[in-house]
Amino acid sequence: MPEGPVPAASVAPVARLHVVRPGALTTVQDAGRPGRAHLGVGRSGVLDGPAARLANRLLGNAPGAAVLEATATGCAVRPDAPVVAVVGGAGCRVTVDGRPVAWGVPVRVPAGAVLDVGPAVTGLRSCLAFAGGLEPEAVLGSRSADLLSGLGPAPLREGDVLPLGTPTPGGPPPIGPVPWPGAPAELVLPVHLGPRDAWFTEASLRILLTADYRVSSRSNRIGLRTDGPALERSRTGAVAELPSEGVVLGAIQVPPDGRPVVFLNDHPTTGGYPVVGVVPEAALAAAGQAVPGTRLRFVRAWA
Repeated sequence: MPEGPVPAASVAPVARLHVVRPGALTTVQDAGRPGRAHLGVGRSGVLDGPAARLANRLLGNAPGAAVLEATATGCAVRPDAPVVAVVGGAGCRVTVDGRPVAWGVPVRVPAGAVLDVGPAVTGLRSCLAFAGGLEPEAVLGSRSADLLSGLGPAPLREGDVLPLGTPTPGGPPPIGPVPWPGAPAELVLPVHLGPRDAWFTEASLRILLTADYRVSSRSNRIGLRTDGPALERSRTGAVAELPSEGVVLGAIQVPPDGRPVVFLNDHPTTGGYPVVGVVPEAALAAAGQAVPGTRLRFVRAWA
């Protein structure tokens, strides 16, 4: 006897998130699209990788499951089915239908209730993870929004609806207290000099590795911009023009105003300004949480 269609009543509904308040900038992010720079496709992905991985671990998700990254002002969402969520990253007030709930641990959000993530109190970017992960359509193997190229889902708008994946059977695993990294009061970034450090004077290199900078309010997911002393080039005139060349995550590019820019996850894959050094990837999560005005120092990386 041939099988007939599965009765509608036996098909489990797919949970979805309805965006109530998108905040200043909230995007879907996962581990990104590494390894495609030769195609002109940047990495993108969540800026605070350790926070996203920890939130997913608390929910029993895969480490690279997609999350929401909310910048500065938080956001609010309403699931149409019961979900379990974790809010981590930047410290903030979290409520469910107006009632305070715990930050940094799994909380249950009933169907139709509003999960509201308030403005960041410490740090800059909140991470909202949900059991099963977010599952908008993947583009080139990732669900991340790339603000520079426009790949992936657009930044959240009021009324958007996002599908959720299937949670791990049995619910979140039993995990005791976990340490969440704090936002940096002072940002210290190790630097491997090169490939174009010879384009700058010796005095400029000393300034880079000894001066106090501040995180600029002009920073974004493309790059952390700095306020502070300008770096002077050793080359001028026609020899100061550099053909575009490949750039990597963490590259410190120096534009004509002389103030270093640290490339973050949505950076371009090529650039024509000289790169004085590179910050190792492991140090960049703190950069993603540094609020404008944070003191910044670059130090020589010897290893």
